[in-house]
Amino acid sequence: MNVSLWVWILAIGLTSVFLLVDVLVIGRRPHVPSMGEAARHLAFYVTLAVMFGLGVWHFSGADFAAQYFAGWVTEYSLSVDNLFVFLIIMAKFGVPEKLQQTALMVGIVIALILRGIFIGVGAAAINEFSWIFYVFGAFLVFTAVNLAREGESDDDEYEENRFLKWVESRFPATNQWYGTKLFITSNGSRSITPMFIVILALGTTDLLFALDSIPAIFGLTQEPFLVLTANIFALMGLRQLYFLIGGLLKRLVYLGIGLAVLLSFIGVKLILHAAHVNELPFINGGHPVRGAPDISIGQSLTVIIGILAITTITSLLKSRKDDNREDDATFTVG
Repeated sequence: MNVSLWVWILAIGLTSVFLLVDVLVIGRRPHVPSMGEAARHLAFYVTLAVMFGLGVWHFSGADFAAQYFAGWVTEYSLSVDNLFVFLIIMAKFGVPEKLQQTALMVGIVIALILRGIFIGVGAAAINEFSWIFYVFGAFLVFTAVNLAREGESDDDEYEENRFLKWVESRFPATNQWYGTKLFITSNGSRSITPMFIVILALGTTDLLFALDSIPAIFGLTQEPFLVLTANIFALMGLRQLYFLIGGLLKRLVYLGIGLAVLLSFIGVKLILHAAHVNELPFINGGHPVRGAPDISIGQSLTVIIGILAITTITSLLKSRKDDNREDDATFTVG
């Protein structure tokens, strides 16, 4: 896929403008968005992502479009898991509702910058070392096993990482909220505010999630342009999704298991791809492994959508069944 410099500039420039408008609007008027507002903005970003994919189809062909859509859907599904942790972080730090948009927006911008760096490093590693696919694949399978062991998504605890604890112990901080301010000066001394800590928590948490999502999308496409744009569009609607389906997240009880299956599938696909381009001397004498199954991007997209559909349907059915059971128990006691 040949992407000229002006296309890179145009794509990154336009998405940056949308994010900048978001930041300026939120910065000028912090508020709790209504369901209608969140739905309209989310629909806009989803439509934008789909139109971009159709543009890729028109200019570069169906195969690259399928790679983009597979990557975008995968990143979006992994972002939903991020939202569950974000909800816990907001609750732990007691973030006022009208300030949650600002915290999420700045956290997302930080995440985009960090993911851009990760994508650049990953692309360079892939170009230099073909065996990196084995590493990515094994890491995703390992992550999938850990997710499967955790089972249903019912964790309600958030433990601060070491970097966050170091910041809190190293710099003077205040427990009082000062709107969207990150720093305040009181009695001649400068302190960090709870908003600074929350944004740092969101940014570093997403960095940990990127350790899974970046190898996952490289398992679906090795085109840096598609990897970057899929990540951008997946994160652009994350803030609206947070407010729109915050209650629904608790009903996706099988989300962890579904994502485990998804990551293990992509991990196996990466390992099989590595076998096709194998250069490791202790595997088949350093030659490509002939006869290794080849999973096409069309098959990958079908499997990804199928996994997410089954995960969502079974989760909602179980949640409804549990609700009915609780209602029957309440009725019986009453």
